[in-house]
Amino acid sequence: MRAVRIDRHGGPDVLTVEEIPDPAPAPGEVLVRTAASSLNPVDHKTRAQHIGPALPATLGWDLAGTVVATHGTPFRPGEQVIAMSAQIATGRGTWSELVTLPAHLLTHAPTTIPLTDAAALPLAGVTAVQALEKTALTDGDRLLVIGATGAVGGIAVQLALRTGATVDALVSRPAHHTEARALGAAHVTHTLTDLPPTAYDAVLDTAGLDAGHLLAPGGRYVSIADEPLPDVPGAVKSYVQENSDHLADLVALVDKGALRLRIAARHPLDEVRAAHERFEAGGVLGKILLTF
Repeated sequence: MRAVRIDRHGGPDVLTVEEIPDPAPAPGEVLVRTAASSLNPVDHKTRAQHIGPALPATLGWDLAGTVVATHGTPFRPGEQVIAMSAQIATGRGTWSELVTLPAHLLTHAPTTIPLTDAAALPLAGVTAVQALEKTALTDGDRLLVIGATGAVGGIAVQLALRTGATVDALVSRPAHHTEARALGAAHVTHTLTDLPPTAYDAVLDTAGLDAGHLLAPGGRYVSIADEPLPDVPGAVKSYVQENSDHLADLVALVDKGALRLRIAARHPLDEVRAAHERFEAGGVLGKILLTF
């Protein structure tokens, strides 16, 4: 089978599409034929920096595909599934034509969108769910999402609105205002100084800005970024964990039309270097998919 591999860290040129042996499912695992995956910031970091499993390694965290075989699991060949794989910790990358994963990581794919588009959901969606849990939003709260048109931020805005909170958006550039409003943000700006101090019951930071001065006393500040937390009481990091129950809840929202996935571009596997170059250029509204 073909897989995207790196044997050293660096720019997009270190990405190669190689032939490697087909995997076989161990007990409790499922073999999936990949339809699509997607690019995430962690894929860029793993490629460019000295993090992740031992090299050579297959990259990728998102998976959408069709079950080929199972080894003692409830899944059956022909079923369409999605999953998130914590590639850095486990070494199980998803940028390959066949992927084996423990069955407890998989959930059935949405039925109302193309299977390839469902690859945009796992990592970004589960990250948003788990970060929002830490904000403890209730009806009437005011939330600021920093990076509101990014992959995680765009899902977080939509999910937060379901709690009854008012959601404001900080985006990276004026061209993203329209998108943030379309997601449901009440107030949108690209300038930190435009936002009122001590006004927010919760802040969700996906971009690594210090916006602690915007938090109301007793508020909750949650960051998924690598940068240090601001010096405000109770500020916490949210580190994503594999969770198929969270993923199944997101699938249900997609199938009800209550959660919109945004696709910016689709690149076949052989164009993985071009996909990374586009991702690194910034300003992309929606996920960049790798299709198989």
